Amino acid sequence: MTEIYTSPGSRELLLVAETVAREKSIEKDQVLEAMEQAIQKAGRSKYGYEHDIRATIDRKTGEITLMRYREIVEEIENPFTQLTLAEAHAVDPALKIGDFLTEVLPPIDFGRVAAQTAKQVIFQKVRDAERFRQYQEYKDRIGDIVNGIVKRIEFGNVFIELGKAEALLRRDEMIPRENFRVGDRVRAYIYDVREEPRGAQIFVSRSSPEFMAKLFMQEVPEIYDGIIEIKSVARDPGSRAKIAVTTSDPSIDPVGACVGMRGSRVQAVVAELQGEKIDIIPWSGNPATFIVNALAPAEVAKVVVDEESQRIDVVVPEDQLSLAIGRRGQNVRLASILSGWKIDILTEDQESERRNEEVKTRSKLFVEALDVDEMIAHLLINEGFTKVEEVAYIDVAEIASIEGFDQDLAMELQNRAKSYLDAQEQHLTKRLKELKVAKDLQSLAGLDLNLIVKLAEKGIKKLDDLADLAGDELLELLPQERLTEEQAQNIIMAARAHWFEAEDKSTDN
Repeated sequence: MTEIYTSPGSRELLLVAETVAREKSIEKDQVLEAMEQAIQKAGRSKYGYEHDIRATIDRKTGEITLMRYREIVEEIENPFTQLTLAEAHAVDPALKIGDFLTEVLPPIDFGRVAAQTAKQVIFQKVRDAERFRQYQEYKDRIGDIVNGIVKRIEFGNVFIELGKAEALLRRDEMIPRENFRVGDRVRAYIYDVREEPRGAQIFVSRSSPEFMAKLFMQEVPEIYDGIIEIKSVARDPGSRAKIAVTTSDPSIDPVGACVGMRGSRVQAVVAELQGEKIDIIPWSGNPATFIVNALAPAEVAKVVVDEESQRIDVVVPEDQLSLAIGRRGQNVRLASILSGWKIDILTEDQESERRNEEVKTRSKLFVEALDVDEMIAHLLINEGFTKVEEVAYIDVAEIASIEGFDQDLAMELQNRAKSYLDAQEQHLTKRLKELKVAKDLQSLAGLDLNLIVKLAEKGIKKLDDLADLAGDELLELLPQERLTEEQAQNIIMAARAHWFEAEDKSTDN
């Protein structure tokens, strides 16, 4: 490129810029800007780095103009880049404070060192533009599957050549036990693209659930066209996976379409995933039905759904227990991920034992709280009452409608329930004072007095004590409350809210 600078400028320079732009797949103007910066650097080298020297290349003729800029100021701080208004008026009376006085400099006769420096600047700027173009191109391709060739392998991490870009397949994003060699062709899923000084960093995965979903989209036209929808995917990479599908078209069998004629479609995906076994599950809006489907091939006898805590108890015959749980709990774990529900697998005997235990516990609670005999307690339980609060605040007519009950008995039971709850609240309030629980913890939304007392008894007496916990630590402190991981995490985040508020205030100040 040295010969570019042997003359003040020509159309040849524009042709060179156009050629470089075409070869590197970048804008011609970016190449010309790089050339301008190179000429500018050479000009400062000749006339002095302290001067504000700028170069421009005419986009039509290729003519190079080198100019010195000086700003007009009231008081000079740098005599090389500034001048007074009086000095400026000696050249041009129309100039004012803040304007620049420009001076055209003679063309540069590039020496060998200056030309080499300029050449390096151009190459660097072109490389920067090329890297930015790669980032712009691939940041919009997050979520796509790409094909490439293994370029090199370092410490188990695979670097894949994608034409003019390079992707990184980290060891933990590979399917277990799969090995690659330099030159192998690889398909992978782009999950992240970052702009870094050395260029766009493209991160790909073969173990993510999204990779399998995209493979099905490529193999099953109905998914690509949106006729069949993938609702959720759960994977144990290299071993087993479950995918839930549905369709709004009643004439189409979504499972059959994904399997394909003689299993051709699903087998194509299995082959790409190194023999991973795939269960294709029909999705249902009914959680119980969906989870029964997800646990296939195990047969389910009964399900008990707790929508409040997103938990479901699945009862299976004794001979189906190991099949429902799967090897090392794989089947139930994947079904849980697929559905988003916590699943407990029980045999019929275990479920009967648990139900009897729950009835005993609730019966004892109603007998003590309402001061009634076991027969009334059992009648309430059989009608679906599980807490004293439900008796206290439900419509009296619903209690009176229980067979064997009347209006007077219903009123009496509700009054006793309210009296019991008032007494409990007084007791818990007293315990809060005895345990010296901080006001900030007592006022935290989402925690009732009972939970606060239990936490205080475990040493959690201030809001910061609770905020310092992790979700799983909170679950360990309150094993009897049957909190879900999500509920525990929400409580922790609510306790930490004042930290973020404090940070925002300090940032504003």
